[in-house]
Amino acid sequence: MVFKLTDFALAEEGRAAEMTLQQMRQIITIADVGSMNEAAKQLYVSQPNLSAVVRDVESEAGITIFLRSNRGIKTTPEGEEFISYARQVMEQYSLLEKRYMEKDEKEKFSVSCQHYSFAVAAFVDLVREVGMNDYEFAIHETTTYQVIKNVHDFRSEIGILYLSDFNRTVLSNMIRENNLEFTALLECDTYVYLWKGHPLADRKVITMSELADYPCLAFEQGSHSSFYLAEEMKSTYSYRRLIRVDDRATMLNLMVGLMGYTLCSGIIIEELNGTDYRAVPLAETEKMTIGCLRHKGMKLSRLGQIYLDKLAQAGGQKK
Repeated sequence: MVFKLTDFALAEEGRAAEMTLQQMRQIITIADVGSMNEAAKQLYVSQPNLSAVVRDVESEAGITIFLRSNRGIKTTPEGEEFISYARQVMEQYSLLEKRYMEKDEKEKFSVSCQHYSFAVAAFVDLVREVGMNDYEFAIHETTTYQVIKNVHDFRSEIGILYLSDFNRTVLSNMIRENNLEFTALLECDTYVYLWKGHPLADRKVITMSELADYPCLAFEQGSHSSFYLAEEMKSTYSYRRLIRVDDRATMLNLMVGLMGYTLCSGIIIEELNGTDYRAVPLAETEKMTIGCLRHKGMKLSRLGQIYLDKLAQAGGQKK
């Protein structure tokens, strides 16, 4: 069963389709809250009217979306599929509104990225160049899964993450399933990122065996944790000591306080992070391809193109 925009918007055999954006929004709300009563409260409609909407939509689509019982409602498998398509319709309409109907608002630009200082530096350069009077900006340093989700949900125009030989197949499938595309921007080797006072900071090259007595620091990936979604290379390596953190500031503090380290691209932005940290080549290096995510076939905005240009410049600042 596949629903198309034409199923909702066009006339069929001289009869206007009855399903509307408002009805789809109501169905989605019911599914999200799991209660007809609560959905009616949030939508400011009566429960009988909301029940009538469900019956009309089910009749129009020829399926059962919800099963009702004394315990509440449950979405059927065909209802889950319907709601999935309905969400896509609403997301596309929301994008249409933002691009063409909200003319009185500031132009918006948002980027989501893994924890890369050069991605932040490019964002800073963008804001400095175009100013903030006429624009509304947002940047989200977050988990790998959330980077993909934010771009899919149009919360961000661009997402920044990396692919490697290890994670490429899994992440490429996720990217494709979310109707996104990945464009390579930078090719990097693997580096050890540590505090300048670390005993290994002055080495020309560091091996994994030399790091064994020091804690490896890795960014927490939350409920969607997976070796394939890790931000650091060598995610399947058997570390003797491993500490997971949620933010870059905490990671930098642990580098100083516990002589910790992480594995990175080797790109250090001293303007933002200062001169207290080093990036030393890892002997057992692996290639990283850092690139941008965006919706397939969607043209970049002017701000998006400027940001990618700044990102390429920032990515060239390898120390």
